[in-house]
Amino acid sequence: QVQLVESGGGLVQPGGSLRLSCVASGIIFSFYTMGWYRQAPGKQRELVATITTGYSSNYTDSVKARFTISRDNVKNTVYLQMNSLEPEDTAVYYCNARAPLAWSRPDSWGQGTQVTVSS
Repeated sequence: QVQLVESGGGLVQPGGSLRLSCVASGIIFSFYTMGWYRQAPGKQRELVATITTGYSSNYTDSVKARFTISRDNVKNTVYLQMNSLEPEDTAVYYCNARAPLAWSRPDSWGQGTQVTVSS
């Protein structure tokens, strides 16, 4: 059974920083592309960042140069370091695990962690 458990969300002032963590179990973590998505109230869920098995990363334009995704294959954990946070970053952040395409497995999701950026 796949389980993704996020942590690290909270309330932060504009310009502040947070680090999100997502611990995975029930998967061969090193084989999975990991990602962070977010969903703000009244909006669709959107991609924030992904990191491949080869440690290549990709970011949505609005977070480039502010957010950094990383992974630790020993701890089965993916991180999202968020700096220079803006009110527009307020959302529920979800961890995503994507299996290799050849495995034909659906994506797995965490339960989400709330990030609120407000003064």
